[in-house]
Amino acid sequence: MSKSIFLLLVCLLSSHLMSAQNVEELREVTTSFLGTLPEGQKSAVQFDLSDSLRTKWTNLPVGLAPRSGVRIGDLSGESKIKFHRVLSTIFSSQGYLKVFTIMQVDDILHEIMEIAYQREQMNENTIKMIRTLDWDYGNYFVAILGDPSEDNLWGLKFEGHHISINLTVSGDEFSMTPVFLGSDPAVVEVTQYAGLRPLSKEEDYGFWFVNTLDEEQKAKATLSEKVPGDIITSPGRDQWINEFKGIKGSELNANQQKILHYLIEEYVNNLDHPKAEEYMAILHARGMDEVYFTWIGSYEPMKAHYYMVHSPDFIIEYDNVGFLDNANHIHTIWRENGNDFGEDILKKHRLAHKHQ
Repeated sequence: MSKSIFLLLVCLLSSHLMSAQNVEELREVTTSFLGTLPEGQKSAVQFDLSDSLRTKWTNLPVGLAPRSGVRIGDLSGESKIKFHRVLSTIFSSQGYLKVFTIMQVDDILHEIMEIAYQREQMNENTIKMIRTLDWDYGNYFVAILGDPSEDNLWGLKFEGHHISINLTVSGDEFSMTPVFLGSDPAVVEVTQYAGLRPLSKEEDYGFWFVNTLDEEQKAKATLSEKVPGDIITSPGRDQWINEFKGIKGSELNANQQKILHYLIEEYVNNLDHPKAEEYMAILHARGMDEVYFTWIGSYEPMKAHYYMVHSPDFIIEYDNVGFLDNANHIHTIWRENGNDFGEDILKKHRLAHKHQ
């Protein structure tokens, strides 16, 4: 047995034990949240695990894509406190604060547009259309699939503008992908929140890495095509990419690999530490040599740019174009090959119970 495989097994065994503890905590806090809901909301929030809702996702505002479940803004104070406990159990403090800030940015975005209208920077028809998008901190929806208090298989979906969180639980294992996080604006330029950047390191580390490449490496990493208007694996498109493009990790020096590792960690470490360690153990077992990095667009901030970090095990996408073409509107996604929406862990469950 090779040393890398042995280390992977040790890491996965350790992370599996910690994951089991994490699943139990997830079960407890989700059940506690459900216990605070009145009957009407409890009925609205719960779905069968087989419901098609489980594998559908979108990052659009609710004015364009209505959601199922219970609206966060309609929860009682007690229920909101309990649900934030759910979020802070799923995520590390880093990830939890990003999610919370993205929700707040919806209120800021609404204020920014109203200011633009008052300054006559947009007309009446435009502001009326924008108001129908329903940007609002309260317009995020939670749905529970299955019964966490009784079922071995259950899930949780939390969605709204620029957020899609998809938790699937099977026994003492769970999957978190796909995880979509976005921010519009990427950097707030007006209001009392000017300077706020919810996804700052996703942008900064991307630029840091690509600008460590020499000209030959940059030429290999950069695709000569228009920056996509959204992530490539957005809803309605293929949800996985099989072709590897760009520069391979084996073509990087040690310092460049380290910075690329920082970039990957920024996404993975949004999750609670045991789950993040599980993902990082998989990365380390395969090695950075097998990771590809692709860049499209400008090497400077506030100009349209895109990158993808792609290995046989995961995809990270980052896109910053914006509908105003001002590179101030970020979309990101983290995907796990073969286990988005818990595909792999659910398959293992079916095989284990095939003859029972």
